Amino acid sequence: MLELQNIRQHKEHYVDALQKRGIDAQEQLDAIVSLDASRRGIQTQLDECLAKSNQLAKEIGMLFKSGKAEEANTLKAETATLKESSKQLQEQLNEKQIALQELLYQIPNIPHKEVSKGQDDSDNEVVFEEGKPATLDDKAEPHWDLAKKYDLIDFELGVKISGAGFPVYTGKGARLQRALISYFLDKNTAAGYRETQVPHLVNEASGYGTGQLPDKEGQMYHVGNDDLYLIPTAEVPITNLLRDELLNAEQLPIKYTGYTPCFRREAGSYGAHVRGLNRLHQFDKVEIVRVETQENSYQALEEMVEHVKGILAELELPYRILRLCGGDLGFTSALTYDFEVWSAAQQRWLEISSVSNFETFQANRLKLRYKNKEGKKQLCHTLNGSALALPRVLAALLENNQSADGIAIPKILQSYTGFDRID
Repeated sequence: MLELQNIRQHKEHYVDALQKRGIDAQEQLDAIVSLDASRRGIQTQLDECLAKSNQLAKEIGMLFKSGKAEEANTLKAETATLKESSKQLQEQLNEKQIALQELLYQIPNIPHKEVSKGQDDSDNEVVFEEGKPATLDDKAEPHWDLAKKYDLIDFELGVKISGAGFPVYTGKGARLQRALISYFLDKNTAAGYRETQVPHLVNEASGYGTGQLPDKEGQMYHVGNDDLYLIPTAEVPITNLLRDELLNAEQLPIKYTGYTPCFRREAGSYGAHVRGLNRLHQFDKVEIVRVETQENSYQALEEMVEHVKGILAELELPYRILRLCGGDLGFTSALTYDFEVWSAAQQRWLEISSVSNFETFQANRLKLRYKNKEGKKQLCHTLNGSALALPRVLAALLENNQSADGIAIPKILQSYTGFDRID
């Protein structure tokens, strides 16, 4: 959530910045500034009313002590009027605060200066490429056929149990999933991220804290009877570990990693580009989350990017990194780098990680602050990234490493899988 004080002071800058996202926010920001002015006016009236009530209470006490009961009772009648006025003003203030909060929740983060203006993913900029995309022969198969051929994933059984988008991993497919999770966690903890296991359902406050709520795209599964949400990513519960915290600068950075299943409704897409593991309602992901001081967050973002690059290099997968344009940027992000691996059988790039800096956007919602060296309270910067999302990594591993007599397992994973080939 954007900081209200900054909107008041730099409204036109925010209007210009949000145009990178293709959003004309002039009317919304004008409404926020106007509503805030009204709210502050009511707050001033309430403060004056309460101060007057306190003053009269002291005077009434002194009058009673002096034996001036009649004058004291006259003032008591005035305090009753002030009390009623205070109650009405408080109700008006609460209404204004709720309305203001709802408006603020609708405004996305402003893009970083490096983010270019653009409409969609076709305007994203490739900033790095590593590895030569593999070229397979005409008999090469996509991962959904390989999964069936080698009894690794049963998509039909998943449909029987739950529905489309809920695959069942079997045999070496399940073992490979577990191997990837363990490998990712080991890499992350070796880099200083503290492993944590978190709930897979969160309350409404957690959803608002990281910006998944309000859920404009209807992507979250809601458990209505309990008013809980299935997590779309471990980012939500992990970042909320620090909600309402006041930290010292010496405690930062804080670095977490965690594995969770992720649940997304992903409504409305059909075709080969969403077949198999390309798009799922439930999938596994290992996440990294960082909480940083404001001055160190972009150095941290670069470190996270380098960390993910190291994982993909060890997996021997061709990949590229894109800096997202304004039109493709997530609601909460100021700057995002997407990692994509090459799918040799599908002849297309598959997104497997997003690494983002949210600056103060999430921290403002979370009320997550720190005291700098001068003792001044500031909002933290929060960052997160996938290290990594499993489905498309697994798809690329199967497709890129296939041959006529089986599928080779990258060397780095062999100690985790206990086998070097699938045949």
